Amino acid sequence: MNADNLLNMSEPDFILFANDFDGKGGGNPLVGDDIQKKLRAKDLAWVHMDATNPNTEAWLSENLDYLDPIIIDALLASETRPRVTFFERGAMVILKGMNLQENADPEDMISIRLWIDDHRIISLQRRSLMAVNDIREAMAQGEGPKSAADFLARLCQRLFERMQPTLFDITDQIDEIEEQLLDTNLSKAMRHEVNDIRRKTLIFKRYLTPQRDVMQSLRASDLSWIKSSHNRIFQENQDRLTRYLEDLDALRERAQIIKEEYVTMMSDKLNRNTYALSLIAGVFLPLGFLTGLFGINVGGMPGTENPMGFWIIVGLCVASGVGFLGLFKLLKWL
Repeated sequence: MNADNLLNMSEPDFILFANDFDGKGGGNPLVGDDIQKKLRAKDLAWVHMDATNPNTEAWLSENLDYLDPIIIDALLASETRPRVTFFERGAMVILKGMNLQENADPEDMISIRLWIDDHRIISLQRRSLMAVNDIREAMAQGEGPKSAADFLARLCQRLFERMQPTLFDITDQIDEIEEQLLDTNLSKAMRHEVNDIRRKTLIFKRYLTPQRDVMQSLRASDLSWIKSSHNRIFQENQDRLTRYLEDLDALRERAQIIKEEYVTMMSDKLNRNTYALSLIAGVFLPLGFLTGLFGINVGGMPGTENPMGFWIIVGLCVASGVGFLGLFKLLKWL
């Protein structure tokens, strides 16, 4: 099956959208054969594709034969980590953004895979990413990127800007839990929240650390189409990610401190309860001995014939209990 037939049959499935660039922040949608023509021309064009569609690989191989098969395999891999690899013509960039879809977990990071050079941008996704939609909407309003480097810088900026509210939410959670802890009213649900926060910070740090390295590599690259103005944006993104990582480290430490403080509180409470039980046992131990002694069924027990014998034993028990309580108080055990 030739490329044209494959495109006409499956374009709605694996080509999510395509645009050219007018160099002023806008662009026009591309369809049909115009997509291939623009991607092979010197004018900048962008095609965004579904990496889960089985026809995507065939289309890339047939229409973008100038791409190394290694690049195509990396763009379509089911599991990816953020990285950048430079080639003679351009760069393969893999980034991850938080999952900000409704009812989704932000730590379920979504990857965006790019082949980018000065004439073409090929992006692939396995799930929808809001930063991509932001750029597409900006282009529709004539306020989008004007070049490939501008596109890459803006995509990184949108990805990382959208992470900030989630980190603020985690900080608010920690603040609330710390307040509950000060009131000694940390519920079981809150304790699970602490563990969940520690898990989230570990996941975010796992993916943000290599993305900071990607920004550093892009800033230091010698690609001719990346200008100094874009390098400043990459530097800003690198600094932003560094702050995020520092915040994540602080959040993780605070969560660990909360957990340790809760364990200490529970240990203190257990020790107090054990201490109280020990005092109670100390009071009733002699009473148990006394009642056990007078309860033995052998001849010669004093008071067995005395009608006041029971009350005498009761009095001895009361006096013994009061005496031991007084002794504990004198020794400052109470």
